[in-house]
Amino acid sequence: MSLRPLHDRVIVKRLDQETKTASGIVLPEAATEKPDQGEVLAIGNGKILENGSVRALAVKVGDRVLFGKYSGQAVKIDGQELLVMREEDLFAVVEK
Repeated sequence: MSLRPLHDRVIVKRLDQETKTASGIVLPEAATEKPDQGEVLAIGNGKILENGSVRALAVKVGDRVLFGKYSGQAVKIDGQELLVMREEDLFAVVEK
């Protein structure tokens, strides 16, 4: 990827949402909501604090994260839709 986020920003790729319910009903794409989970593809160097020091980010490349449905700025790189957001916009890391 040719995108390197700055400071406390992260690049996230939305994970595809399940289009089939537990009972086996297939949902059309128009009826599904935007996924609120994604995979971190790249991270910045860290958040710059008031005293000038840099705090490393709590997420790392490859983490699966939760975020708000309308969080981040969508960008299209190499035909892929990605989200650029601040670390503070992430709600949690999904542990495996």
